[in-house]
Amino acid sequence: MTLYIDVHALHTLPPNNINRDDTGAPKTATFGGVPRQRVSSQAWKRAIRKDFPTYLSQDKLGTRTKRVVEKTVTKIRELDGSWETARAAEAVEAVFDAARITTSRPKPKKDQDPADDEEPKELLGETSYLLFLSTHQIERVARHVIEHDGAKPSKKDAQKLLDEEHSVDIAMFGRMVADSPNYNVDAAVQVAHALGTSAAEPEFDYYTAVDDVVEEADETGAGMIGTVQMMSSTLYRYATVNMAQLEKNLASREAATEAAKAFVQAFVTSMPTGKQNAFANRTMPEAVVVSLRSDRPVSWVNAFEEPVVDSLEENRRSQAARKLAAEAAQIAEIYDAPAEKTWVMAIAPLQEALSAVGTQVSRKQLLDELESALATEEPA
Repeated sequence: MTLYIDVHALHTLPPNNINRDDTGAPKTATFGGVPRQRVSSQAWKRAIRKDFPTYLSQDKLGTRTKRVVEKTVTKIRELDGSWETARAAEAVEAVFDAARITTSRPKPKKDQDPADDEEPKELLGETSYLLFLSTHQIERVARHVIEHDGAKPSKKDAQKLLDEEHSVDIAMFGRMVADSPNYNVDAAVQVAHALGTSAAEPEFDYYTAVDDVVEEADETGAGMIGTVQMMSSTLYRYATVNMAQLEKNLASREAATEAAKAFVQAFVTSMPTGKQNAFANRTMPEAVVVSLRSDRPVSWVNAFEEPVVDSLEENRRSQAARKLAAEAAQIAEIYDAPAEKTWVMAIAPLQEALSAVGTQVSRKQLLDELESALATEEPA
């Protein structure tokens, strides 16, 4: 039986611009015929990934970079300081070449000697795209280079070095290798774009900056003026974890369970960093619902196809919670497909509205009960 962990959240943000488009404006989307604030799934996935070190040790995580050669050369020199950078780089590039992953060296700057080992970053091979490698995979390549004195491995050996012992973030969010699709990893996690539950449009903040020296001279006027766009919304956030795929990617049910717990925690606590210094919009979700399903993932976003509106009787957060609970109940009833288990974390004003959705728990209770539930289910 394949298990899915669905994570839903209502998350209110004060004025913010955590995810902006190419013009600097907060991202938006039209849903239900009205514009809403939107935070892209890519932005929040990165925020979740950057939050993983809070819950997982670094050796269970990976690095996504074009500078894979530099990263591996650094590890080689950590393990064996006798290796010169240039020699190590040639050996590492040979490993990636054997794996059919193309690297190329940037041209040296006009005033830089290519033989100068003091600034190796400009001279080491880079991929033309971001490559996701686990800490273990980088170390395996480094150790192979040292143990085989830089000899180029076979294609089969190179593939073993780069396609086993995936990190949690690779297992969850997947990996695509343009040069060699054999190294692709199917993602076990899907994250939806966060969407405002009510209609909203960007507003403009007109700001000025005062010149301290001018001010001390009793002169008037601003040293700089400008505008920045912002929005404020209660967002509906949703993600789902395919436990069978996660277990396959990590080759361990125990590792998959640990990863799933870390994901739920990071989903709750993470925040994209756009314009944080300007707005400090560091709120926590007011409601989080986690469902364990054995049929298929189910988003409740259509609860907000008709947007939440101002009301004298009920604030927007409470309305959103009530609409979310109604959508969950109707889907479960109409399709005769209730979740195996559902837990709810919510602040007091929203607990009553969500009481019928699932068991009210604290974060610790949620994580403990989720771990227990995953441990007692039969493997897929």
